[in-house]
Amino acid sequence: MIYVISKNGQPLMPTENHAKVRILLKTKKAKVIKRCPFTIQLAYNSTNYTQEITLGVDAGSKHIGLSATTKDKVLFESDVELRNDIVDNLSTRRQNRRARRNRKTRYRKIRFDNRRRKDGWLAPSVQNKVDTHLTVIRKAHEMLPIEKIIVEVASFDIQKIKNPTISGTEYQQGEQLDFWNVREYVLFRDGHVCQCCKGKSKDKILNVHHIESRKTGGDAPNNLITLCETCHSGYHKGMVKLPKTIHRGMPFRDATFMGIMRWSFYNKLKEMYPNVSLTYGYITKNTRIKNSLPKDHYIDARCISGNSKAVSHGTAYYQKKVRCHNRQIHKNTFLKGGIRKRNQAPYEVMGFRLYDKVKWKAQNCFIFGRRSTGRMDLRLLDGTKVNASVGYKNLKLLEMRKNTLIEIRKVG
Repeated sequence: MIYVISKNGQPLMPTENHAKVRILLKTKKAKVIKRCPFTIQLAYNSTNYTQEITLGVDAGSKHIGLSATTKDKVLFESDVELRNDIVDNLSTRRQNRRARRNRKTRYRKIRFDNRRRKDGWLAPSVQNKVDTHLTVIRKAHEMLPIEKIIVEVASFDIQKIKNPTISGTEYQQGEQLDFWNVREYVLFRDGHVCQCCKGKSKDKILNVHHIESRKTGGDAPNNLITLCETCHSGYHKGMVKLPKTIHRGMPFRDATFMGIMRWSFYNKLKEMYPNVSLTYGYITKNTRIKNSLPKDHYIDARCISGNSKAVSHGTAYYQKKVRCHNRQIHKNTFLKGGIRKRNQAPYEVMGFRLYDKVKWKAQNCFIFGRRSTGRMDLRLLDGTKVNASVGYKNLKLLEMRKNTLIEIRKVG
């Protein structure tokens, strides 16, 4: 499918007539403005006839499904992978700043409480995902004359997931009711007994241990467990292993994200486009099963668009959101002598940047690693290794890196 833009920048209906497109390009009546998805812009005035196109959006916390369809044909489908490293990066930054303050500055009063967040503020990890949703929808509008957007949103009752029998005033009486803090609740929950040795160590000092690191797992009760001082210090020295039965309870990050972002995303989308509506997951699932379609993000988006019987042209685009810059100057691991190695590579190595799209032996791939000698680590977006060390002279630059990487895939 080749996407067409008019002379004045308006999106037109795409075409599958490759021969006609080649003639237009050869006679300078059109020019290529994007390689993937392949998009051309006409150099002459043309009619603006379009069909009714609906964009289905399967919103999510890790992946977004997009499907632009007419009544009988799929025009564009994409699976977008979102960033999930922001919480870890912010935690690392906070850890480094606190350590630096303790080393370099005298004590000063806390000033954080002097700040005021704007109305509608979202956490950076949530805001980035909302912005990515809006960006991929905007890019779809730039290459197709979309008339209607249908978004699937989900609401999760987390307390109902934890306790299926909950009802009424029990919603206001959480598991930590009548406890001063999380630590007191965890000790009570575990019966004030070490969950590793079950009291065999005779150590009366009890600690609350994070199963996942506090950096990423947080201080939720299902990430905390009671250990005695002996087992706790032994575990961190590598001398004690926790029983296999000890593991973190079910995390609710994705459910929490969907609850936070759905109205923020939907309201911003209505401000940008006139014809936006909602649907729900159970309707999508019923439509997919009724039409015997496989489970995939872009397939769900096709069902959301209301044209589940539209015929696909056998390809879908896979997109991956990546960070713009690596701002961390030094690595966290210390070398001998307390030296911290620099973490930032040069902006360009032999004319290539990280995530540039290149061609090597007739295969399109991306640069995922570079060495100062000019050797490149080539991979596909799903992590498949193409070659871990290719000389820069053997590569042909296809496209400079962008914030969202994209490749085309064949689908059934």
